[in-house]
Amino acid sequence: MIMDFEQDLISDLPQSIIETILIKLPIRDAVRTSILSSRWRYKWATLTQLAFDDNCVSLCNDRAIVENNLSNFITRCLFLHDGPIHKFSLSTSYLQFSYDIDQWLLFLSRKDIKELVLELGEGEWFRAPSFLFSCKNLTHLELVRCELDPPPCFKGFFRLKYLNLQQVLIPPDDIECLIASCPLLESLTLSYFDSLELTVSAPNLKYLILEGEFKDISLVNTPLLVFISVAMYMTDDIADDIAEHFEQSSSYNFNKFLGGVPQLEKLIGHIYFTKYLSIGNHEGCIPITYHQLKFIELYQVSFDDMKEVLVVLQLIVNSPNLQELQISGSFNSSAATQQAPGLDFWEKRCFIDCTMGRLKTIKMTDVSGVPHEMKLIKFLLEHSPSLETMSIAPSSYLTEGRLNMLIDLVSFRRASTRASIIFIHEQI
Repeated sequence: MIMDFEQDLISDLPQSIIETILIKLPIRDAVRTSILSSRWRYKWATLTQLAFDDNCVSLCNDRAIVENNLSNFITRCLFLHDGPIHKFSLSTSYLQFSYDIDQWLLFLSRKDIKELVLELGEGEWFRAPSFLFSCKNLTHLELVRCELDPPPCFKGFFRLKYLNLQQVLIPPDDIECLIASCPLLESLTLSYFDSLELTVSAPNLKYLILEGEFKDISLVNTPLLVFISVAMYMTDDIADDIAEHFEQSSSYNFNKFLGGVPQLEKLIGHIYFTKYLSIGNHEGCIPITYHQLKFIELYQVSFDDMKEVLVVLQLIVNSPNLQELQISGSFNSSAATQQAPGLDFWEKRCFIDCTMGRLKTIKMTDVSGVPHEMKLIKFLLEHSPSLETMSIAPSSYLTEGRLNMLIDLVSFRRASTRASIIFIHEQI
């Protein structure tokens, strides 16, 4: 016997479950569910999360047509939407400067928006309208390629927890005020900023990612930071005189940046980071102990610069619970053939009793074999009783001396009987 109708189990699901299903669909497919039946005609229109990208419309070689279709699609979706919109995301390479974007943001500012992501393509930069700053309930803000100019009446995003600004033009003083006016801020990402002197004051900040041509960075009132990643780029002409690029002060940059982060768990320092930390007068500075720091990754450390070596050591010996250490060297052909000064430093009493009791994994890459670099490797082997693996990868520029390096490594005493040294010898 054939049934006259079939039970529609999906349509009878609670609205919250239907919304969860629709949110996981691309917005274009979610809107298409309106043709399923009269019961589904407006189900998508109550979604609280809307994510748009270039795949919302059919692509073709005529950019103007795609841009027009995309703008019309988003406008229609917002016009037909019913209820609050808690999350709005737009990631597109077709829309840059557009009057429609202004209108969308005005519409969203009245829709209880909590999460806003704008990632616009190359071309003329989008200038964010002033009513963006009237979105008082924002908890997540992510902007890529736009201009920001907070109005004088702006007092802050008091609920914002996540802030990600990439290639954003904003006056230097305003970026500091913006950060300071977000008292609940937990995650901050600033990428591709030029010649910026930055002071970060954020008492609830936990995650910090900085990438750009920073001249100076100070962390003030950031006691809860657990993760830091920093890349300090600079142009080739500046790189010839790195120390002159960074702002000079009597204070020690290491203390200025890492002196107030006792809860730090993971530190990643990309190009020029250890160079920056080494600048300043470190005499008389009392380093803090990083009891929670378990992972350190440092790139392009200049082992011919004793100040940078001290930065690396200061981090290691003051992290008693360190478990994993990764360091890449910065090759200097002339330094590799010179007798480095200050080698007696490694025999001083201040480091004899130092033990890295929890350090299990060490990864050294771009190793040049310069004296201070080899001394550090020897020091780590002798003071890491729990070490399991140390991998050594010579620099690809090192054409001679690899055999001598391997002989030295094998001869170094190891505090751990389980420690194995893996020498990664690639064919030149």
